[in-house]
Amino acid sequence: MLVDSHAHLDSPKFDGDREAVIERAKEAGVELIVNVGFNRETIPTTIALAEKYDMIYAAVGWHPQDAVDMKPDDLDWLEELCRHPKVRAIGEIGLDYYWDTSPRDVQERVFREQIRLARRLGKPIIIHNRDATGDVVRILREEKAADVGGIMHSFSSSPEIARECMKMNFYISFGGPVTFKNAVQPKESLAAVPLERLLIETDCPYLTPHPFRGKRNEPAHVRLVAEAAAAIKQVTVEEIARITAENARKILVIS
Repeated sequence: MLVDSHAHLDSPKFDGDREAVIERAKEAGVELIVNVGFNRETIPTTIALAEKYDMIYAAVGWHPQDAVDMKPDDLDWLEELCRHPKVRAIGEIGLDYYWDTSPRDVQERVFREQIRLARRLGKPIIIHNRDATGDVVRILREEKAADVGGIMHSFSSSPEIARECMKMNFYISFGGPVTFKNAVQPKESLAAVPLERLLIETDCPYLTPHPFRGKRNEPAHVRLVAEAAAAIKQVTVEEIARITAENARKILVIS
């Protein structure tokens, strides 16, 4: 059975056929989906999905692209939501220097505040990192994120960075790019990550794996990521599915 450790099923892109998408995921062997709410609009819809479907769990946090919109009482709101029995992580949080829609100092402040919240609550964190690797790793270290650990979402950095993150109690999650012919570094990093630290995801509706690249992604496609991971690690797809499901349940404390 497969676990999609990072999805956005509340996206409007699924409004026309969400039930069918979830059924296809079940048919593909997906037993659990972690849906991620990342701002004022998507956090409530993520909670609603988790409440409606037994197989869906939630993560809530403030995305770096939206950091400029986060108000002081939003941190209190997140703390309150973390008491919900199906909220299992704070995320996705981190830094994004590619889009730069929020000033970098604001991104850093919001990132640090959420790591501190996670440490107070004993919740793992889900990290978004785009073109900000050095600062992300530095802040994780400075804020003692190893106390709670978490997931490096849609990992695309080097094997060396993966090892640094694993030292801080993080699991490394890979998605559709490991199925792309030209995605050399993600494949090298996946090869370097031990099975006991490996996760797979879709980040749907984004980052659709080959051969559906360019179309809307969905949780059923996590099987394609599992197949690519199995080929890279030279193990069976069943082994990848079993181990990554166990890893997801362990870091997110899902029995």
